[in-house]
Amino acid sequence: MAKLRTTPTKRSVTAFLKGVTDERRKDDSLQLLEIITKITKLEPQMWGSSIVGFGRYHYVYDSGREGECFLVGFSPRKQNLTVYIMSGFSKYQELLGRLGKHTTGKSCLYIKSLDDVHLPTLKQLIRESVRQMRAKKT
Repeated sequence: MAKLRTTPTKRSVTAFLKGVTDERRKDDSLQLLEIITKITKLEPQMWGSSIVGFGRYHYVYDSGREGECFLVGFSPRKQNLTVYIMSGFSKYQELLGRLGKHTTGKSCLYIKSLDDVHLPTLKQLIRESVRQMRAKKT
């Protein structure tokens, strides 16, 4: 079985975020770091080379494959600020409708800038997803 690349590392979250060259993306990332830390009351940790994750949960697929991942996280990608909403979006259509300019993948929320979204709605989305992930039985 292939080894997972997205695993916790000892790399400094602060050093990583200070190394973001796009100033707008860096400012948004530092603001998101503060928001998620306040919501989760957890210390951030680097996962892989470019994801800031908070907390952990254990998963087991029907195939028997299992592992650990963060409850919520983000990454200051070149094209977008990616927020990882690990519970997915199926239960959050109303929130997404109020969020503002964004796109989504399976568990990825893509935002060009925090100025493009309604921050109270983003906070509620993160809060609800974390609550759902913490309630999951593994």
